[in-house]
Amino acid sequence: MVVQAFRASSADATAVSTLQHYGGACVAMVGKDCVAIACDLRLGLQSMTVSNNFPKIFSYGDVYLGLTGLATDVSTVSDLFRYKVNMYRLREERNISPSTMANLVSSSLYEKRFGPYFVSPVVAGIDQKSGKPFICGFDSIGCIDFAKDFIVSGTASDQLFGTCEGLWEPDLAPEDLFETISQALLNAVDRDALSGWGAHVYIIEKDKVTKRLLKGRQD
Repeated sequence: MVVQAFRASSADATAVSTLQHYGGACVAMVGKDCVAIACDLRLGLQSMTVSNNFPKIFSYGDVYLGLTGLATDVSTVSDLFRYKVNMYRLREERNISPSTMANLVSSSLYEKRFGPYFVSPVVAGIDQKSGKPFICGFDSIGCIDFAKDFIVSGTASDQLFGTCEGLWEPDLAPEDLFETISQALLNAVDRDALSGWGAHVYIIEKDKVTKRLLKGRQD
């Protein structure tokens, strides 16, 4: 039993260190008939910064997917869902909804549970039928965490929880939501050595999507 416990703790430690190796931060927030998702742009090898232009948010029609974790798995998983969403669109003859995308992400990650992708996804979008905002997050084996306010992932998660809890308010208008998520992300990554170096912010409304680039500290 001692050996089994040691092996389990070693596996957990490996998963945590792998998720933190490249750094990164992602956050999604709900507003009034809108939703925002933002990510930092840093790609690093622990304390060494390799690039400041590594976006972690990917568009799948009306749904946006943020991925933090192992950089190679971020690329692999984003391409995998590009294929699966395209196949869904061809088969169903309609765009995928945020809730369906969430279930697709969950089942795809759970399918690989014995050799998981080292990613922490965040899904954000607007349901085109109801017009309601939708956000959720996942662990590396697909357990869904639904949220009605905000969801975070990455090495700056602890800092993001603090800034989001302090700044987020219900029923924010799109411009106010942009300001809130931007301040929350920039202040959080300033307190995390493994993320930052600028950010992308997407403000998603029923009839349009606005993408903005934030300039952050480069040190």
